[in-house]
Amino acid sequence: MSRRFYRFAYTIVKPIFWLLCPFRVEGLENVPEGGAVLCANHNNAVDPILIALSLPRKAVLRFMAKMELFQHPFLSRLFRALGAFPVDREGNDMSAMKTAMKCLQSGEKLVLFPEGTRVDNAGDTAAKGGAVMFATRTGVPMVPIYCGGKHKFFRRSRIVFGQPYIPEFAGRRPTAEENRQFADELLRRIYHLGEEKA
Repeated sequence: MSRRFYRFAYTIVKPIFWLLCPFRVEGLENVPEGGAVLCANHNNAVDPILIALSLPRKAVLRFMAKMELFQHPFLSRLFRALGAFPVDREGNDMSAMKTAMKCLQSGEKLVLFPEGTRVDNAGDTAAKGGAVMFATRTGVPMVPIYCGGKHKFFRRSRIVFGQPYIPEFAGRRPTAEENRQFADELLRRIYHLGEEKA
């Protein structure tokens, strides 16, 4: 990842998005210093960009993205320079999991979409357990994020950051049932942010 290139791209892209896809940021004070798993709903291809632009340019963000985006050599280099790394969504990608946990332990922020794909409405897809696993194994907080609206041109949308939290469990690691409950609770918190008064 090239921090210099990321900041350069951020400076160029942000005013363009402010013009074409204006957005209002709420709850930015909820984003903690250091490592955190930033967990958002996903209904539009530009969601990762808007989340990045909602945060300060100095923020160290990493993005877990589907491996299909890295098949073209130029795009692969571009995405990696911007902080993204590939994950195979069809199975247990140990390399991606190790990269994610290393990023969090190094104090970076990992942007994830718990539903694993673009979803039109709440409840269409259950949350996957990756975000919860990363948080419970590294001890970093999860931050729910609601990306509101379809991000149509010249129509303002909302990016809402919720309160950070760490799931509590009794054993050394959560049970499979606890992980399922934690994932469901994370998704509930994400969509609840969209229900709050704008």
